[in-house]
Amino acid sequence: MRALIVDDSSFIREYLRHLLDRMGIACEEAVDGSDALAVLTDEKEFDLMLLDVNMPVMNGLECVKALREVKLHPEMKVMMVTTEADNSFISMALNNGADEFLMKPFTPESLREKMMLLGFCRLTPEGS
Repeated sequence: MRALIVDDSSFIREYLRHLLDRMGIACEEAVDGSDALAVLTDEKEFDLMLLDVNMPVMNGLECVKALREVKLHPEMKVMMVTTEADNSFISMALNNGADEFLMKPFTPESLREKMMLLGFCRLTPEGS
């Protein structure tokens, strides 16, 4: 399984990579939505994109909308990783192609729960 982590914060990218590595998931990184689309255009296969919302150049909402409009990696799940808790924003993101939300700050357990909701059921708590 492969994931693309998209966040302008190197700390968040490193933390997510660490958590996903522990789940046996290979990761690549991008610093904003535009960078993510460039990585995805290189025809690398990804199962999941963890996408921040508030980023410079191209934000997460613009990225997921562009991704879904051009049908780039249509089977890939997109999890928005954000501090945005407004219901109208969440609805807009889901309508534009996001599959799930992970609210910052998050714990390893909340990430694992969201991964399972997305259908990655083989992921179990550490030590299980």
